[in-house]
This record gives sequence, structure tokens and C-alpha cells, in this order.
Amino acid sequence: MKNIFKISLGFLMIAVVITSCNNGNSSKSKGALSSSAAEKVYIAPGEHDEFYAFLSGGFSGQLAVYGLPSGRLFKVIPVFSVDAEKAYGFNEETKPMLNTSHGFIPWGDSHHPDMSQTNGELDGRWIFINENNTPRIARIDLTTFETVEILEIPNSAGNHSSSYVTDNTEYVIAGTRFSIPIPQRDMPIKDYKGNFKGTLSFIKVDPESGEMDLKFQILMPGFNYDKAHPGRGKSHGWFFYTTYNTEEAHTLLEVNASQNDKDFIAAINWKKIEAYVNNGGGKKIAANYAHNVYDESTHSATSTMKKEVIMVDPADVPGAIFFLPTPKSPHGCDIDPSGEYIVASGKLSSNLTIHSFTKMLDAIENEKFAGDAYGIPILNFEDILAGVVEQAGLGPLHTEFDGEGNAYTSFFISSEVVKWKLGTWEVIDRKPTFYSVGHLMIPGGNSQKPFGKYLVAMNKITKDRYLPTGPEVTHSAQLYDITGDKMELLLDFPTVGEPHYAAAIPADLIMKNSKKIYELEDNNHPHVTKTPADVKVIRNGNEVRIYMTTIRSHFNPDNIEGIKVGDKVYFHVTNLEQDYDVPHGIAMIGAQTSELLIMPGQTETFIWYPKLVGVWPFYCTDFCSALHQEMTGYVRVSPKDSDIGLSWGLGEDDE
Repeated sequence: MKNIFKISLGFLMIAVVITSCNNGNSSKSKGALSSSAAEKVYIAPGEHDEFYAFLSGGFSGQLAVYGLPSGRLFKVIPVFSVDAEKAYGFNEETKPMLNTSHGFIPWGDSHHPDMSQTNGELDGRWIFINENNTPRIARIDLTTFETVEILEIPNSAGNHSSSYVTDNTEYVIAGTRFSIPIPQRDMPIKDYKGNFKGTLSFIKVDPESGEMDLKFQILMPGFNYDKAHPGRGKSHGWFFYTTYNTEEAHTLLEVNASQNDKDFIAAINWKKIEAYVNNGGGKKIAANYAHNVYDESTHSATSTMKKEVIMVDPADVPGAIFFLPTPKSPHGCDIDPSGEYIVASGKLSSNLTIHSFTKMLDAIENEKFAGDAYGIPILNFEDILAGVVEQAGLGPLHTEFDGEGNAYTSFFISSEVVKWKLGTWEVIDRKPTFYSVGHLMIPGGNSQKPFGKYLVAMNKITKDRYLPTGPEVTHSAQLYDITGDKMELLLDFPTVGEPHYAAAIPADLIMKNSKKIYELEDNNHPHVTKTPADVKVIRNGNEVRIYMTTIRSHFNPDNIEGIKVGDKVYFHVTNLEQDYDVPHGIAMIGAQTSELLIMPGQTETFIWYPKLVGVWPFYCTDFCSALHQEMTGYVRVSPKDSDIGLSWGLGEDDE
């Protein structure tokens, strides 16, 4: 325990020194940004940003959309957590999106967004993001900026090395961070070693619809699979995953999972395994996982439980999986745009290790092995090494590329971004971050065609960067100009939740396809009301369905009588507007749910359980016109044994 205490105390002292130094420097640098920096991020009123940036929300479970270079927040896309503002997970149409094998889960931990690609270039169709806690992968449609699909990942825990996309969006992948018994069973935790396993999941993406299907999983040794990256260009067809805890420790990992001098990068020849599975290989095993899909035609989601998955044992596909030794406790695993260089960031190393894909293939062909781990060959470290960036910084985490032969790596402990040259491994520049940077992002930086103009650093500690807001403060992102030899800090901007990664794309690749309204004539919701003549209220026992429309500036009907205490009342509300940016909202007093926020041409539903006799109002929650305040209505609730019949309207029968 004394050794454990000394190690923990040492790390704590380093963190305190770094943070204290940064705090001191920050007070001297206030107001130091040049006017040219302000000009570079200024977007005049009515003008548009050059890039969309999508920052994961971490423990918020969502995905935030910003403009670059302004740092303006445009939208928070609800993905894995309920969102009362947009009724996501509250209205009846989207509740199935959050269904899992564990039931309805109202929260998630979103980490790594990645965009669809064609020929290794961003194409602006979809963005995928993983959920860490209850393993899932989501797909967001970039014509609507809405979550349209969520696939649960079975045989997994801590879905962290996800969700990364191959050159032509053939696959999006998911990897388990926490190894577990597979299949799950009751067993002593101390028997972890050799009995717990990890899985790497390969999810096939339909090239037209984008719909996901879990094609196969690979059963791996019980290490922790932390980050991943697909091969690019010459290494297309391979996937690379960092692993730590090759010791297979099950307790006090900060010490027990840092004993080995090196851990691994797992290199997976997914094309070889795909061919094996296509020819009938792999074993079908029982599983139970949810596949949730939102149908834009019906404006509704459905959840289907799937019951089996194909599991591949590496021993059955020799020559498909290899381990590349890399400095201990690696985090990031990043591939340069050419696909030649594999950058490994050992968190406990001050150096950056770069492996060569060409040398890796040679080592495989000539069997330059240093042994094996559970039958998987370990390549000789020296035979796959491309180079080392010496003494680059403290605590390397992630690397991005600008497409001009330069790489940029984040260093958590020394709190900086370091720019270095591919091939020569020389450090070109370094800039401080405020404070303790985690992920980096360059638009397109993980594709074959980066847009090397800006770099976004997502920091873990904020301290004094903004006005204080009590014990909890927002996380901070910082924007750097990387067009010159030296990086230039341009902007700080606050973020939603804790961003773990981000993706960005030129705005013109998305704007041209952005949907403005839902065509009312294409609305196939089972309870749509397309015209005033279709408005009605129907009772079936104690279940009442109100078919309502909304348009500037009234609900139809806006007076409803005959509802009774104990009824289950469905409000099916259709927005009849066919004009851009005219949503309508509705909220009902006493409803144990959120408001609805209904886009033009869309239908949404909430349920109300009236518990008290009286006359209860509802109203529009989204300011829509000069007469917005008048956009209200009433529901009369009578005793349970009342014989008052249903009636509804706009006051036509008032005497």
C-alpha cells in the first residue's frame, strides 16, 4: 500500500504543479489575443460559419452542433438521453429510441462522433456516435440533424473504442473497454484472468439507407480496448485498436494495469474476417439486443429485439489478427491520411511511438514474431517501428493530421498541443491549452482529406477561463489557427457536457441537403390529422384519443369536454404549417411528461392522465406569431362516473 500511496501522490503533485503554473500564466495573458485573432473568428450578423462542428456531449448523452470559427452553438441533438426541450424520449414517437435489453434507459454517455465517408473523404450524409455505459451506436441523419437509429451492442461493456467509420462507410465499429464473462454468468471477479473476454463488433452499414446491422463480433483476450481507428488509403481493410491492462488486472488498475513495459495495438484484417463470415464462418450464439429505428414517413420509432450474433474466434482465422507492442497504457490510436503511420500514445510515456504499416506487413509475411498472447502473434517492436518523437510532452493522448504532412498531439499532463512532422519526427511548435487537454479535432482530420485550417482542443479542466458558476463549471474548447508554421490561439468557447471527441465538415457539404419542412402530404403517421375536417376525439373505454391540429394561431379543437378522471388521454397533434422555421409546441397542465415541439408537417403524441375534476388549460410553448399568447385551449374533466359525452370544437356551438 505504501508503493500505491507514493505513486498516487506523485501523480497528484504533478497535476497540482501543472495546474498551478497554468493558473499563474493565465492571469498574465488576459487580453493578450491580438485583434487579428478576433477578426478571424468574427462572423458578421446574417453570415454563416465555414464549418459545422459536432462535439460529443459526454455525460450529457447528446451531440452538440457548433459553427466554426465562431464557436456559436446551433443545436443540441438528443441521442442517448431524454431531452425535454424537444420531447425526445418523452413523446410516444421517440420513446422506443431509448429501449435496450435492460428496458427503457433515459441516459447515456456519448463519446466519439465519426462521419460517413466515400473514398476516404467526408460525404456529409450521416454521423455516428457511441454510448459508453449501455453499449450502443447511434446514427444521425444530417439532412434533419435528428437521431434516426440506435443499435445496442451485446457481449460488451464500456463501449469506448467506438464509433469509427471505414473509408467507404462499409462498417462502423465498436469495441469493449471492460472485458466481461461471455456469455455472462455468475463467477468470482478474482477469476478474471483468462476467463473474461473482450469483443470487437463490426456493424455493416447499408450504402443507401445507412441502416446498421451487426455483422459479426470477434472474441478477444480480456484486455481493455480503449481507442480505435480504421486504416486509410494503403491500410484500408485493417482496423487498429489500442489495448491496456494486458496484465488482466481486476482491481486497482491505476497500479496493477501498469506493470508491463508495453501493451498492444490490435491490428485486425477485417476484410479477411468478412470473407470468412461471408463463406459461413463464425458461430451463431444467443444474444439479446435492441435495434431502434426512426421512420421519417411515420414520424415514429420502432424497437426490435434481436436474438443472435455471429462470433468469430481468432484461432479460426489465422493471419487476420496481430498485436503490435506499444508503450504502456496507450490511449489514442491514430492513422495518418496516407494510411502508412500508426501513432500510439502511451499515457505514461514522454515519447510518441509511430509504427509503420509497410513494416507491419513485412513483419507478418516474414513471421517476425516476439511470441503470442492467447494464440495471437505479437510482432517484434523494432521491426514495425517507423520512428519516435522524442520528449514531445507529458501524457500524450490523441493525434490529428492536417493533410500537409503535419501531426498534432494533445498532452494532458503538460497541458499543450504539440505540432510535429511526419517522417522526420521533429517537433515544430507547441502551444499551451487551458487546461489539461483531452481530445483534438481538425475538420476531416481522421480522413484521407483533412481540411487543415483549424484545430479544436477539448479541455478537461476549465478553472478560471469563464465567469464562475458555483462548484460546477462548463468544459472549455479552444480554437487554433493552424494555417501557418506556428499555431495561433483564436478563441475559447464553452461546451455541452464533457466532449470526448468531435468531427467537423465544410458547411456547404451539408447545407445544400438540409431539410426545411416535412411535407404534410407525405405524413404517414397512424394518427395524423391533415385537415380541419379530420379533427376528432374518440373514446374506447377509458382510453381517449384527441386528433388535433395546430397552425398560427390556434389549436383545433381548443375546447374539449367529456374527459373523465382516470382516463388515459392521447394528444395526437399535427403541425399544419408548411413554412420553414414555424414549429409549434403544446403543454398540458398536470401532464407527467415534457412539452411537444412539433416541426412543420409533423405529428407528435403525448399522454395525459387527468386526476382532478376541473377545467384545465393547454397552450403553445413555442412563440409562433403576434397572437402566440392567444394560442390556448381548455379540457373539461368530469368525475369518473359522469355521463357527460365527448364534445369538441372551436366554440361553434356556444350560445
